[in-house]
Amino acid sequence: MAKQKTAIEPTRAEDYPEWYQAVIKAADMAENSDVRGCMVIKPWGYGIWENMQKALDAKFKATGHENAYFPLFIPLSFLEKEAEHVDGFAKECAVVTHHRLEPNESGGLKPAGQLEEPLVVRPTSETIIGAAFSRWVQSHRDLPILINQWCNVVRWELRTRMFLRTAEFLWQEGHTVHATSEEAWIETRRMLDVYADFAENHMAMPVIKGEKTSGERFPGAVSTLTIEAMMQDRKALQSGTSHFLGQNFAKAQDIKFQSETEEVRYAWTTSWGLSTRMVGALIMTHGDDDGLVLPPRLAPKQIVIMPIFKTDDEKSRVLSYCETLQRELADQNYHGQPLEVVVDRRDMRGGEKKWFHIKRGVPIRLEIGPRDINENKVFFARRDTGESGSLDRNEFVKSVITILDNIQQTLYDRALKLRQENSREINSLEEFIEFFTPKNLQRPEIHGGFALCPFVDSPEVTEICKQHKVTIRCIPFNQEKYPGNCIFTGQKTVDRAIFAKAY
Repeated sequence: MAKQKTAIEPTRAEDYPEWYQAVIKAADMAENSDVRGCMVIKPWGYGIWENMQKALDAKFKATGHENAYFPLFIPLSFLEKEAEHVDGFAKECAVVTHHRLEPNESGGLKPAGQLEEPLVVRPTSETIIGAAFSRWVQSHRDLPILINQWCNVVRWELRTRMFLRTAEFLWQEGHTVHATSEEAWIETRRMLDVYADFAENHMAMPVIKGEKTSGERFPGAVSTLTIEAMMQDRKALQSGTSHFLGQNFAKAQDIKFQSETEEVRYAWTTSWGLSTRMVGALIMTHGDDDGLVLPPRLAPKQIVIMPIFKTDDEKSRVLSYCETLQRELADQNYHGQPLEVVVDRRDMRGGEKKWFHIKRGVPIRLEIGPRDINENKVFFARRDTGESGSLDRNEFVKSVITILDNIQQTLYDRALKLRQENSREINSLEEFIEFFTPKNLQRPEIHGGFALCPFVDSPEVTEICKQHKVTIRCIPFNQEKYPGNCIFTGQKTVDRAIFAKAY
């Protein structure tokens, strides 16, 4: 049987990593830049990120947070104050050592003006923001402080992949200060819930909430909470983290306050972040062999209208009809925002135009020609299921919000079904190894998934996992506690963790 033609080659089954790169190119989302490990995010890719920003920013402000901005450069001495933190990021730091350029002997340029203290290009901002908090916090009346910043960070990655892992990436990082440990813990958990709500209700991506093990914890944190999602190749992707920092950074940065009883105490802090990695998560959760598939709540355009005509007279009539329909649709409210509808007027063949929007993942396509106008109909197609057909125009306008919500739910249900079918409880090391060992070396993606296993949090367990290229993703919340034996050490335990191969 001849292979069915797809818009993306190779397909997911043939070469998942290359398929991922091909989708980004076909959807015109981003491209590699002239700087090693960095990318240019093009308008369609950035439009998705903007919609993510918009949704998250509203959630942050609804929970009392305010946006601010802090320096890109961090004095080296600031990082040195928190030993575990600097150890965790030292190998990824880019460092500025000079402040100007001057001509060299060969007519080029060379760095000159060495700085008294090197400046680290922001890998994360706990230390520089902590220095500001130490000035802002004097009394219990100054607390809590709830700050978020949207910015770029630099982590000098050796192996890069667009959106998932680049030397420079965009993100938001929240930083808060509290008077008590209890308040800081409430904040840590609340922001993880915000991330999970965003992932599931905007990205249509089901996630598991849990706590990271000691070996996976954010450097300098007391506890790291995470949301973990399964991609279509059954690997896990860490999709957002929230850190309870205890008093570690407060002591390092001297963040103290006078209590109601006039005692001087160290504050309790948190931090939490989510990045453009989520654009990569969107591709790998919903994309298919024809390209990107976007959940309507994050699509830069929810509907594209494609006029079809042959003569100038038909062109004038069809375009007028399409523009009127565009206004009717755009006047509708979709989850607090007007529908984003575009009429594609470009002079190109209908087939090319259709596939352009399929590869970009536009949720709904409408094709309208003279016959549709005569019958007051639209030819309608869904990107998620491929369903298509002729619909009464007025009925479509009335039902479009319901259709978009159905697309959103269909994508979520499909992703949840994949996770459920590829998750299992494992209670022996032999079964664990078998689960994560590809049975077909030509198709390694057909084996593995999420394994829930009894374990103890120890370096020995981490080392065994490394041998099989498996990671401990998290200890899920709300799981039933019952006695068992760690499958790696044999020690008695009531803890169970999710294990998976991961990005």
